[in-house]
Amino acid sequence: MIDNENLNTDVLHKIHPKKISQLCGFKIGNGFYAISVLEVQEVIKPQLLTQVPSAPEYVRGLVNLRGQIVTAISLRSLFGLEDDHRAEYMNIIVRSGESLYALMVDEILDVIDVEDSTFEKTPETLDDKIRRFINGVYKLDHKLLILLALEKILNTEN
Repeated sequence: MIDNENLNTDVLHKIHPKKISQLCGFKIGNGFYAISVLEVQEVIKPQLLTQVPSAPEYVRGLVNLRGQIVTAISLRSLFGLEDDHRAEYMNIIVRSGESLYALMVDEILDVIDVEDSTFEKTPETLDDKIRRFINGVYKLDHKLLILLALEKILNTEN
């Protein structure tokens, strides 16, 4: 039988390694958000948008990305934040089934390694407009990183 009290922490980490997830971090307003890097196809600068008549407010238009049609979704608008149609934004290209989507965000952060042990369920204090699109939060030093539920963003009618 192993006596855990006499093992040093290096040995304990080898026996019980920390589980790490890699996330693509980004900012929307003052908030820090993320999705799994496995869900990201690429990150691109703003593209020429073709407007879609009668589309919801959060659908900014369509983008031609190397011959593929991509639906551009403003996360600011979807979350009910003031959307100033800013020229300074970035697109995170994601795929759902056969379709591509461009998530319009204010700023791209680095790939963030987070320990799964820092994950917590979605706080009740978050605005209902945003909470329905969230899987939970990671407690990082001096901030919360909000993990978005991509499938809920791309299927907003559900």
